[in-house]
Amino acid sequence: MTPLFFSRKRKQIDASPSTESILVVGLGNPGREYRDSRHNVGFMVVDQLAQELSVRMTRVQSRAITGSTSLEDKKLILAKPQTYMNLSGQSVASLVHFYKIPVENLLVINDDIDLPFGVLRLRPGGGSAGQKGMQSIIERLGTQQFARLRVGVGRPPGQKQSADYVLQSFSPAERDELAVILKEAAEAVRVFSLHGIDKAMTQFNGPVFEE
Repeated sequence: MTPLFFSRKRKQIDASPSTESILVVGLGNPGREYRDSRHNVGFMVVDQLAQELSVRMTRVQSRAITGSTSLEDKKLILAKPQTYMNLSGQSVASLVHFYKIPVENLLVINDDIDLPFGVLRLRPGGGSAGQKGMQSIIERLGTQQFARLRVGVGRPPGQKQSADYVLQSFSPAERDELAVILKEAAEAVRVFSLHGIDKAMTQFNGPVFEE
């Protein structure tokens, strides 16, 4: 009789509703030389959230470093693609397919030179704004209709090229404020995951520091 009991039990578990999954992807470049660069602020936000939620980012899948946890009634999956920025779409599309993530449950975090340093901007969709990692994701998914959190890193000074600027580390003055920005961005991800993009936009769009 014992096997029948476990068989019924297993069938009952399988019939229960599945937990809704949220996929949060931070964009950046792998490698120590890029770790503290402006282009890696997406990685930094994911690392901040992983630290706050005690998520171990140790699994490698779909060419990304991933980790997961429960966030109230949701399954939260964190990912840092290891494909280099310009090919981020390869990893993201694979993760979306593997976890069967609806596009409305995907949030991509990236740096943005068109936003001043210390400004956060959430949007439910839109173009790449010239960000090559975002463009790669749009091309691979075949849609622009997924949420994104843009973290302002400011324009390059003088005649410095944007490509060189984003691969440089934050200045000492910026690093003093970066920890606060990352915590605010991580909280924005929590609100998005639990309450949706509209509430997150209302609460977090704008400068982190009052002027």
